[in-house]
Amino acid sequence: MNRDSFLVLLLIFSILYIIKLYNRLVSLRQSTEAAWSDIDVQLKRRSNLIPALVEVVKAYKKYETETFETIVKARQMETSARSVKEYVEADTILTKALSRIFALAEAYPELKANKNFLDLQNQLGQVEDAIQNARRYYNAMVRDYNTRLESLPDIFIAWIFGFRPKDFFELDPGEEATARKMPGVKLD
Repeated sequence: MNRDSFLVLLLIFSILYIIKLYNRLVSLRQSTEAAWSDIDVQLKRRSNLIPALVEVVKAYKKYETETFETIVKARQMETSARSVKEYVEADTILTKALSRIFALAEAYPELKANKNFLDLQNQLGQVEDAIQNARRYYNAMVRDYNTRLESLPDIFIAWIFGFRPKDFFELDPGEEATARKMPGVKLD
């Protein structure tokens, strides 16, 4: 094999290797975006349940307007969020407000026994579980994607083609303990 043939083979191999690295980064980026879409779907499901829950609770507690206003504000923030950070901020506010609603149920036994409230509370608990699962999967995809972006030789391909790290969907450290308790479903 002469020198020119070797250089051509080396060039072809290098191009194929770069294509392979690029395609792997694209695949991880797409998987990350699909995982985010799963979170978005679950957040919208929860957001759609909240007005019904609020209406049921309002019938029992007329003067708890601050909690309801907070829920409306957080729901609006969540539906207009454009970044993971904005979603996390809205989610934190919403989680706190929902915990106050469930605390109201403890104070009103007739609300706690209301079939609509119990059904909505159960549905919300299922959605919260789905959000948690989707969040775990999304964060795993972000971890894999970001790891590739920082690994050799992928870092060079990522830099050349403009791949950027993704944000994790993390709870605020101070809110993590509260959010773990949510939605606080009690059926007794």
